[in-house]
Amino acid sequence: MKRRAVLVTLVGVGMLTAVLAPMVGAVQQPPAQPRVVTVEKLKDNLYVMGGMGGGGNTAVFIGAAGVTVVDTKNPGWGQPLLEAIRKVTDKPVATIVNTHTHGDHVSGNVDFPASVEVVTHANTAANMQKMAAPSGFPPATTNIIKEHGGHGLPRRTFTDRLTLGGGADQIDLYYFGRGHTNGDAWVVFPALRVMHAGDIFSGKNVPLLDGVNGGSGVAIGDTLAKAHAATVKSVDQIITGHSTVMAPADLLQYAEFNKEFLAAVQAGKKAGQTVEQIAASWKIPARYTGYAEPAAMRLLSNVRVTYDEIR
Repeated sequence: MKRRAVLVTLVGVGMLTAVLAPMVGAVQQPPAQPRVVTVEKLKDNLYVMGGMGGGGNTAVFIGAAGVTVVDTKNPGWGQPLLEAIRKVTDKPVATIVNTHTHGDHVSGNVDFPASVEVVTHANTAANMQKMAAPSGFPPATTNIIKEHGGHGLPRRTFTDRLTLGGGADQIDLYYFGRGHTNGDAWVVFPALRVMHAGDIFSGKNVPLLDGVNGGSGVAIGDTLAKAHAATVKSVDQIITGHSTVMAPADLLQYAEFNKEFLAAVQAGKKAGQTVEQIAASWKIPARYTGYAEPAAMRLLSNVRVTYDEIR
């Protein structure tokens, strides 16, 4: 089944709306759109659940004893997500894995039962305590995790690698380095040869480099290449953060794309250009066909994050 790609610009709009909502409550708003979770069956026991405005792609892995959910979407989407899960299995949700800290991937945690174990990278656990707005966004005015008394925070963390379960139910968590944030977890279902990459590989687009939460324009290309090298022989399909399911070859190309972006910023800085000048002149290289044009503010923010890292 083919799923329609969601451009990364829509991701930014969704996250920004969540951030600004408390500030515009006095203004008459249009009727809220229904929260409809889309369901794609990727394998007999693995589903990808999306939904316009819902945030990042969710993976639902049905094991013998319970369900593992990877990422839980925007505020208000946890309950619709639970309802969608109940339509494909009567097994309880046992585990949530959050790929990183952003609100469009972790906010639904608060709607899941307290019995559900939340697992993240150690840096993501620290970032979720603060829930700081990403680079290029206005400062956060709310913290959904704190508003729910810390419910939804991880109780289990890892640094380099962690294996959950075993046999056909095994899930391997990896950390290959900084990129989108400093806590990007790669989630591999080895029996199915499928990996969830989260937003360090959100799709064929300019990534959000979140320096506020430890992301790196200098490191992301190498991190992506390491992920490809470590998993290319064991993974056939990659669930992206916000787009369609892709292949290892797409991941390798994305690593090269981000390395070329770094090289462009390095060359611009060496030539004495400002952040604004580099952003104004940068274009997606012609060979990266199908890559989405970035929003101007996304591009400017990424150049600034990368520029400031270069010494």
